[in-house]
Amino acid sequence: MIHTMRWFGPNDPVSLMDIRQAGCSGVVSALHQIPVGDIWTLSEIENRKKLIEEKNKQYSTLKWMVVESLPVHEDIKKGLPSRDLYIENYKESLKNLSASGIKTVCYNFMPVLDWSRTSLDYEMPEGSKTLRFVWVDFAIFDLFILKRPGAEQDYEPETRIAAESKFHSLSSYQLSVLTNTVLLGLPGSEEAFNLNVFQSLIDQYADIDDSQLRKNLYYFISQVAPLAQELGVNLCIHPDDPPRSLLGLPRVVSTESDFEQLMQACDVRANGITFCTGSLGVREDNDLPGMIERFGDRIHFVHLRTTKREEGTRNFHEAPHLKGDVDMYEVVKALLKEEKKRNSAGYSDFALPMRPDHGFQMLDDLHKKTYPGYSAIGRLKALAELRGLEMGISRSLT
Repeated sequence: MIHTMRWFGPNDPVSLMDIRQAGCSGVVSALHQIPVGDIWTLSEIENRKKLIEEKNKQYSTLKWMVVESLPVHEDIKKGLPSRDLYIENYKESLKNLSASGIKTVCYNFMPVLDWSRTSLDYEMPEGSKTLRFVWVDFAIFDLFILKRPGAEQDYEPETRIAAESKFHSLSSYQLSVLTNTVLLGLPGSEEAFNLNVFQSLIDQYADIDDSQLRKNLYYFISQVAPLAQELGVNLCIHPDDPPRSLLGLPRVVSTESDFEQLMQACDVRANGITFCTGSLGVREDNDLPGMIERFGDRIHFVHLRTTKREEGTRNFHEAPHLKGDVDMYEVVKALLKEEKKRNSAGYSDFALPMRPDHGFQMLDDLHKKTYPGYSAIGRLKALAELRGLEMGISRSLT
């Protein structure tokens, strides 16, 4: 696989030299400074590309390998008449990315929030810190902080009782931390939504159910994927994180059936998948190695991480990359078999770009401010473990 790391741009505390020294040849980046829905101009793309590659003559080569993400405007997700304008802008961005030689574009179709956690500093037994989702804590936010109308219908009686009891035990500071954690925006931004604005965004989905959101997704992909195919660009949708409905909002990229329906909605190879083992692995009913075998030709980008489902609850936390609920051995083995299949078939893009996702905050990084899940040392450790696993499996296959 092609080893990459995510880089949030010039303000990222993890530098390009850090990524280079970790052993990566690829960079995963995005133009977070451009408002969602606006066109990514050729000059802006080239500026970022130049920044990533400027030391290639002096040091080992880095290449902007993957865009993560080219965001989909909410009007597209809601199926509003204005969506066609934003889809045309999306197409222009794809044309400019292709002209710059960037051929893999990740996106997601989650309404309002791209991801959700309730803790960014859950302490592991050895003292490192990671991300965690606690169902009762999320209920506290939904029921007693946001006070979303009708929210009580989404929680079991025992969850509502536990949430109310815990809510009254938390200090104003703890409630503030929980609020800011849930409302944290895109990973490339440190901005959080205002509560009133956030509720208004949710309200706009009041008449959009699971079926309608699927229709809006399929309309979008049927418009952009054929062009991407012509441009030689692979689009790859990121699964829902976590893969279940939250805040009354539908989620339609959580299961194998979801992927199957999406692939059939526009049957071109450019309509592809970001195979995130952490997001998909939260659901016990997702057979990850089997999904790789069945959707292999549509997988264009890989996030390797694992989560641990906490027994008897809907809680989970990020686990060490070779532990947790994801059988990383079988996953990597299936991915390497897919690469061999592509290579034998003569694919020029047979090598899959992979990045270690959501590293622990540990060692010196415990005293630094970094993007949640994207500290340097934790991802370095994860990449080292994954590279060793990959090498061992690769040798065994040959």
